[in-house]
Amino acid sequence: MDDGKPTGPQAKWWSRPSAAGPAAEDRTPAAEAREPVAEGRGPAVEDREPTAQSPAPVPVPAQPSDSSGRPDEHGQEVPAPRPSGQPLHEPDEYSTPPYGGPGPWAPAPPVQRPTPAHGTVVPPGAGGPPPQYAATNAAGPQAPAPPAQPAPADAFAPPQGATPADAFAPPQPAPADGFAPPPPHPHPGPAAPAQQQHTQWLQYDPWGAPGQPLTRPGPPEGMEPGGRKKRRGGAFMGVLLLTLVAGGIGGGVGAYIERNGGLTTVELPQATRDSGDRAPESVAGIAASALPSVVTLHVSGTAESGTGTGFVLDGQGHILTNNHVVAPAGSSGDITVTFSSGETASAELVGKDSGYDLAVVRVRGVSGLTPLPLGNSDNVQVGDPVVAIGAPFDLSNTVTSGIISAKQRPITAGGEKGDGSDISYVDALQTDAPINPGNSGGPLVDTQAHVIGINSAIRAADSGRGPEAGGQSGSIGLGFAIPINQGKRVAEELISTGKATHPVIGVTLDMKYTGDGAKVGAKGADGTPAVAKDGPADKAGIKSGDVITQVEGQRVHSGEELIVKIRAHRPGDDLDLKLTRGGKERTVTLKLGSASGS
Repeated sequence: MDDGKPTGPQAKWWSRPSAAGPAAEDRTPAAEAREPVAEGRGPAVEDREPTAQSPAPVPVPAQPSDSSGRPDEHGQEVPAPRPSGQPLHEPDEYSTPPYGGPGPWAPAPPVQRPTPAHGTVVPPGAGGPPPQYAATNAAGPQAPAPPAQPAPADAFAPPQGATPADAFAPPQPAPADGFAPPPPHPHPGPAAPAQQQHTQWLQYDPWGAPGQPLTRPGPPEGMEPGGRKKRRGGAFMGVLLLTLVAGGIGGGVGAYIERNGGLTTVELPQATRDSGDRAPESVAGIAASALPSVVTLHVSGTAESGTGTGFVLDGQGHILTNNHVVAPAGSSGDITVTFSSGETASAELVGKDSGYDLAVVRVRGVSGLTPLPLGNSDNVQVGDPVVAIGAPFDLSNTVTSGIISAKQRPITAGGEKGDGSDISYVDALQTDAPINPGNSGGPLVDTQAHVIGINSAIRAADSGRGPEAGGQSGSIGLGFAIPINQGKRVAEELISTGKATHPVIGVTLDMKYTGDGAKVGAKGADGTPAVAKDGPADKAGIKSGDVITQVEGQRVHSGEELIVKIRAHRPGDDLDLKLTRGGKERTVTLKLGSASGS
């Protein structure tokens, strides 16, 4: 257990010079290493690297040779406690440093203060007592120092040769008798009271500004006496609450100003209410005059139902509309009429004609009816403004406006039966006023609110046929109306007899002919001659195979167009026809006959 450990007396932290020199037992290598070095530089400790044979001794404070103690955990003898107040050494009659005053042969030791880690220098005067010796640093010239004050009896002075790295190691707690055992490593610095040195180490702030006093323990920040932190917290909450309330009020005021344009009431300039009168020729004036005479018809039958428009013809309750509007009712269906005022009444069928696509119904028990004045379609010119009134898609009292786009447009509608008996031939007025399903039967009026046509068909973009023929597309600006001159004659016949008459020339046409014009057929439908005996054509000299190319100077391109042109006239009217026979043209004049319509 004792291999490699020194067996002689332990090295002291200091040696006292005497006339005979140091004691023989203190002349160990450790003691020699701790003697003052030449040049008068004060005590220093020689750094030696410990070896396996000679471990580095742990320095302990020297005690008188006659003291007794007990070994510690390393096998070293721990000195017994000394009596309180007894000095560590005998008085030095020679006043040899460091315990006496400095002599001429021994300059004052350098001043050593605690320094922080990494060699940061403590600013002068940064806490602790003033230095006992005046010196620049350990390497500079030494200045004479005043006589050193004797250390207290219980103070422990570390050797002068300790390294700065050990300067901040706190001292070990002192025993009960006031004697502080040395720490594991020596601590440099001037002799000072242990309590003072300990306080200085604890209070030193290595990050403090130079020249500032050392920090001292105190209450945490914000914990001032008298509950100042609590008052500060309450004040902060009050300020925060006030800020939130002010922000809310400001936001509300800002939003109000933004929405209302300011804190005052805003009133924008506005025109005063007028009497509602409009110029009679304006669209509004025309609509105001015509709407009371326009009605909406709802028709229902056993197989289908539909909606259309009509207008009042007289005070007896007669209403003119299209044949295809009342066709779903059949012979036992219901027809309901709704006036512009919202009143409704049941109606009965008076008469209809599929060839003209016109029908007349009558309401009973209704008074105060306003007939819509009839105009003259022969006076209409292309470009004249017109207004269409109806109930498109069951939207009653709808008013649209446009112009007359063209006149005498030959159109055909119907033909669902396949035998041609339900085909309508109309020499129509073309208009760009929007007309949609539900407008059928409604009036097309001029600027004087006079009826000049009955809206009957539109050109559908999907199939090229009107809604009555199955097309359901909306208006594309191609609407067609039956001229009122033709409608007036048919309506008068339907009211008078329940049937309408058709003007005829007494021939059967070849409807499969693809050439230009209308060709007279070879035979009639029942095998009879194509030219009726003693009929208008027979009397005018028209024969089978002739091709009719003009009617009253207007070009004819097909058999349908010839029928349209003939039905635009009344029975008994004289017509001039131009035809070709064997490559030669000839002109004939005939008087129109009459045939009963269906």
